[in-house]
Amino acid sequence: MARLHEHEGKAVLKARGIEVPRGGVAASPDQAAKVARELGGPVVVKIQAWTTGRKAMGGVVFATSEAEVSEAAKRLLGMSVGNFPVTHVLVEEQLKIAHELFVSLTIDDSTRRPMLLIAGGGGTGIEERAATVSRIPCDVAAGPESAALAAAIAKAGVPEASRSKLADAARKMFEAGRAVEARSVEINPLVVLADGRVVAADCRMTIDDYAVFRHPELGIEIARELDHPPTWLERIAYRIEQEDHRGTFFFAQMNTQAKPAGKGLIGFHGAGGGGSMMSMDAIAAEGFTLANFCDTSGNPSVAKVYRAACIILSQPGLIGYFGSGSGVANQEQFWSAYGLAKAFNEMKLDIPAVIRLGGNGEDRAVDILTSACRGLSVKVEGYKKTDPPARIAARFAGLVEERRAADAALPAWEPRKPVRPAFVGSGVKIEVRGGRVWIDPAAWRSSAHAIIARSGGLLRDEGGKPVATLPPEQFAAKDNELIACEVECLRDGIGGFFVELDMPALEPAGTVAH
Repeated sequence: MARLHEHEGKAVLKARGIEVPRGGVAASPDQAAKVARELGGPVVVKIQAWTTGRKAMGGVVFATSEAEVSEAAKRLLGMSVGNFPVTHVLVEEQLKIAHELFVSLTIDDSTRRPMLLIAGGGGTGIEERAATVSRIPCDVAAGPESAALAAAIAKAGVPEASRSKLADAARKMFEAGRAVEARSVEINPLVVLADGRVVAADCRMTIDDYAVFRHPELGIEIARELDHPPTWLERIAYRIEQEDHRGTFFFAQMNTQAKPAGKGLIGFHGAGGGGSMMSMDAIAAEGFTLANFCDTSGNPSVAKVYRAACIILSQPGLIGYFGSGSGVANQEQFWSAYGLAKAFNEMKLDIPAVIRLGGNGEDRAVDILTSACRGLSVKVEGYKKTDPPARIAARFAGLVEERRAADAALPAWEPRKPVRPAFVGSGVKIEVRGGRVWIDPAAWRSSAHAIIARSGGLLRDEGGKPVATLPPEQFAAKDNELIACEVECLRDGIGGFFVELDMPALEPAGTVAH
């Protein structure tokens, strides 16, 4: 489920006629002070983060002056939630609250219909008050039944004079959720002010992933559930997934530093959800900290696996690369081996890598990976489905220790640009999906027969020059086979053939590489 920040959810509510506090979003102490000045009174400053319990963690501050607001914003914008920094705060007018309600709209999967939850009193601890929560089934079109809604609000202990306004706000909340195809909408609290107005003092909202494309007005960057706003690398990964629908690719960043007393930060590359979870547990049990979670499965293209590896290796501070998935994948694992081998060689991998390639074609996959990476300065080892995650995690730990023992001062991984052959940009060029094939004319003259043999019939010689055997649009779709040709040439020491794959910039503009 894609999440909205509090201020974004409140904008959806406001568009449906629910009153929200006056306020504004700020990304700096000066902006926060400006919002407070425009509001002209006591305010509350709240971190915008996808988490509960913000007040308990010090993420909510009440202030009465611009100086207090500026100081509060400075501290809040210096916070991190989990491993990710707070980038925005919401500055709102303080409310004079007379009554509070917890109101939540969710999808009840057991009954396959919307469900409205109402309880007296807002704030934290609603889970401990579950017995007091009224559950009101909703019609998909008409919303909550009026009598049941009125009874729930009365049960919540709200004075009779405010009940009709609260019922109206609850119906509008349902309409807002339906309008944006929300999976959940929570107003905690929905308050009655001293002057009788009903206001949504807070808002948490999630949107169905499969509906996001129908709501560009929401500005959701990634239609997936994350516990933090998307990072630069996550945006790139999502873009790659959307542009290449062969197989699946999920990438989420987790940690930027190793845990204290741990063995170090590693890049993680899984294949298949359940097996990936087991493998994560196994490597964590060895004392390593995961920089990321990544999954390429469902028969991914070679290019997708290559790009996934490049993204993983765009994280600084790694001391190793660990890959392990289901072990019984139906996908032909040698395609993934080609993608990994290409990435490791282009990046000149110098940290140990252990990859479990269990599934169809695993023998061929392991052979491809290990032989194509034998020229690297570190060990790259491949394993099969008969090698359990715990065993290969222990082997990975051993390789890391061997590397440290050989040179204790050896630095951790630093992101780098891929190394391309000198003939890229000057050789014979043939367009391919997401990039282009480059062939060195000199190498073709001496090795044409060998390259043709490894191209799967996609190339032929015509007057001493390489020519595609298929029309351009058909040839362009053969990127898997052409990348395989490149790696097979690499394995056999044949130069002059390279597939250049387009890759978004792996760091935002204006940043300095680590």
